[in-house]
Amino acid sequence: MKTFVLMAGGTGGHLFPAMALAQELGRRGHVIVLMTDHRVATYGADFPAREIHVVPAATPSLRNPFLFVAAGLKIVGGVAVAFGKLGKIQPDAVIGFGGYPTFPPFVAARLRGIPGILHEQNAVLGRANRALSRFADLLAMSFPKTKFADALMLDKRMTGNPVRDRVRAMAGTPFPDLDGQGPIRLVIFGGSQGARALADLVPPAIALLPEAVRHRLQVVQQCRAEDLDRVAEAYRLAKVNVELAPFFDDLPERMARAHLVIGRSGASTIAELCVLGRPAILVPLPGSIDADQKNNAMVMETAGAGWIAEQDTLSPLSLGTRLTTLLTDPDALRVAASAARGLGQPLAVEKLADLAEMLAGGGLNEMEHTS
Repeated sequence: MKTFVLMAGGTGGHLFPAMALAQELGRRGHVIVLMTDHRVATYGADFPAREIHVVPAATPSLRNPFLFVAAGLKIVGGVAVAFGKLGKIQPDAVIGFGGYPTFPPFVAARLRGIPGILHEQNAVLGRANRALSRFADLLAMSFPKTKFADALMLDKRMTGNPVRDRVRAMAGTPFPDLDGQGPIRLVIFGGSQGARALADLVPPAIALLPEAVRHRLQVVQQCRAEDLDRVAEAYRLAKVNVELAPFFDDLPERMARAHLVIGRSGASTIAELCVLGRPAILVPLPGSIDADQKNNAMVMETAGAGWIAEQDTLSPLSLGTRLTTLLTDPDALRVAASAARGLGQPLAVEKLADLAEMLAGGGLNEMEHTS
């Protein structure tokens, strides 16, 4: 039995793959501890760890020198706090999942001589992971081509992005029949930064669909609580069957039943779509650092598994036109679903857990290199 400390920023994109690894390592009989930030209360309430520690962290601001200095002092304080906690926990290895809250505990682990893995979920290496690469023994990647990774003098392995157990449980679910008569199931969701735009764009786009298509639609849309009333009214006027909620805890099951998904292109969304094998219209979050969401979406579009729709040029009319084309072409959706499944990495969590065990046991060099 080994002890592993997982380190992740407190958003779903970082915590979900960390949760998947915690579940797998727990099945193997290991002890799991999580270090993160205060946002864990929102996204990590069910995280399977023996202990959860909130460590002080900050995002450096290069635009304001005073904020930069303040952030630096907070990070140093976070390193000191994590150093003390790691001394009590005495882990065999640590695994960092990115986000600036990973920085203090991962640096503290290196100061204590604890071996560590960095996992990158996106097709672009995140800035925190770039900064931490000098302290890591290994970089685990979700995509074979990860921007900025080639420049690192660091052992790199392709694992894929781990998905949660309830997503893996739905892997292999056949693409639902679409015979021209039965229901058409559409799932729409966006992250905390993205739900407003989809609430503005999708209902009026669906209202423009031919009546024969609208009457067959069964829509599930996740949107912010403050948007629920106006979105519900838009669908009522369009006479569309819809289920709305700020959060669906059974979203993986709903995605598996869907014919088409509309959503952002965060790393966890891409990984889950591909494991489930579902086609998607992807609306990358505009202005995201290093265009990570657009790079993620391009992987699916290049493979024929999805379609990018840039928010800056997207309108209800253009989205409605694309939806009409796709929802009246079952073969196109089936082909895209198959392409998505071909990109899936359902064994990603086993691969990452194997690396963690090897690193904790000092036998990492026995495994094959990807670069």
